[in-house]
Amino acid sequence: MALSRKLMLDGEKSITTTRTHVKVLFLPFLILIVVAAAGGFLFGKTKDTWDGNLGYVVLAVAVVLVLWGTVLPFLRWYLWTYTLTNKRLVEQKGILTRQGRVIPLSRVNDVAFEKNLNDRVLGCGTLIIHDASEQAGLELRDIPHIEDFHRTIASLVDVAHGAGEAV
Repeated sequence: MALSRKLMLDGEKSITTTRTHVKVLFLPFLILIVVAAAGGFLFGKTKDTWDGNLGYVVLAVAVVLVLWGTVLPFLRWYLWTYTLTNKRLVEQKGILTRQGRVIPLSRVNDVAFEKNLNDRVLGCGTLIIHDASEQAGLELRDIPHIEDFHRTIASLVDVAHGAGEAV
């Protein structure tokens, strides 16, 4: 879900759009498997009790658990994006209410990244961006291909400060 053209400035072009690494969906996937297996088993065992209504109660509880434990985290992951343009970094998130943060590249003072052992194995990491504002630095957690993203944003910051060539 890239940055909408109507939200872009004149002369601005999208360089890359990313979201957090798919590893954040491991627990929701595990919840889906466990709830589906347990719900199916319990539905089969209880569908003949309470005139057949207990099985449907179990099924309703399983559906609610799947929605809450799997669908909602997936939607949060899917709709939380980071878009890097030639002029700014835009963070957008939210399912019903959209929130965002924009950091102009000309105001960025420092770009760093961190990778722990799990991140190194999975090829992701945390990007930390400090800008010339009163707000704390922006931490973009679990960014896939962190070295490439870091290199791209660092070169764009150099261009925005007049010290390099465009990407």
